[in-house]
Amino acid sequence: MILRMQIDPAPAFLLASPDPELLAAIEPVLLAAGGRPVIVLTAEAALGAMNAPHPLGLALLDENLPGMELGQLLVAARPSQAGSRFPIILIADAVSRELIERMQQGTIDDMIPRGDERCYWRLRVEQALRVHRLQRELASLRAATVLDAQLDRLTGVYNRDALLTMMFRETDRVQRTKSSLCLVLFDIDDFGHWNSRFGGEICDELLCQVAARTRRLLRSYDLLGRPGLDEFLVVLPSCDPANAMMLAERLRLDVFSEPFRVDGESIRLSACFGLAASYGRSPVVVLREAEQALGRARAAGPESIQRCAEPGSPDPPPVTFMSPSSGDELVAW
Repeated sequence: MILRMQIDPAPAFLLASPDPELLAAIEPVLLAAGGRPVIVLTAEAALGAMNAPHPLGLALLDENLPGMELGQLLVAARPSQAGSRFPIILIADAVSRELIERMQQGTIDDMIPRGDERCYWRLRVEQALRVHRLQRELASLRAATVLDAQLDRLTGVYNRDALLTMMFRETDRVQRTKSSLCLVLFDIDDFGHWNSRFGGEICDELLCQVAARTRRLLRSYDLLGRPGLDEFLVVLPSCDPANAMMLAERLRLDVFSEPFRVDGESIRLSACFGLAASYGRSPVVVLREAEQALGRARAAGPESIQRCAEPGSPDPPPVTFMSPSSGDELVAW
């Protein structure tokens, strides 16, 4: 058997110019910088290469490209680069105020006067690539920092502050589109007992398993967070109260009817659920209603599901679901 090693191809470096002498002089520079030159002769061909599915590593554009105007080319190329932006270097006859403004606006990343010595071109290309790499690393670090600030460090779901921020965004959408939004807030029954019996490490693992099981039941655009020690909140865009009640029942059955296995123990958990509907109202008000519904569920007993009354209507009667018995040998409370 012959094993073939897959080698990543060199990045494509676009070189767009109608000048044969310039092309002949710059192509070796791009090869020396580790790129694979892609040569085009018109602005339309350059735009096609810049909008190709496979992103470029660099674009060198001659100011004198025939076809569409340079400004039109740059504006048409930039929107396609979201998430895969590459540096653009302009080959210019002279440094003008207009080109300096384009650099300040970020339309181009660098410019090289046509008359510069060719020995400096490789340095300029490598510098542009290095700056671009550092900018992407910085953007990645910033995004990771922002995401870390939004997540609960234990379970990896959203924390309370992040959930409230997203709920305000979803409420704006509800008001704009006249759609629905519901909250399902649930709390693990007697979690303090398990904490005192098994300790924090095992209980942390239990919380992680609850979060993982819950996440598997949700749609890609649903939001899951942990606003309290043993509380989880599910935000359900485009979901009416009847469907939210059905999801709460699914959570009760699919998340909590199966025992949790941690450190050789089979632990039977249960939870109470409180539901509330948005109707375009403040997320703070709706969350408070979900907390009130959860309080009534706790008072009704383990595994209860309570829904907050619709605005202007009396409180609904308690809705309680009892879980099926299990044949496993479980640690139960």
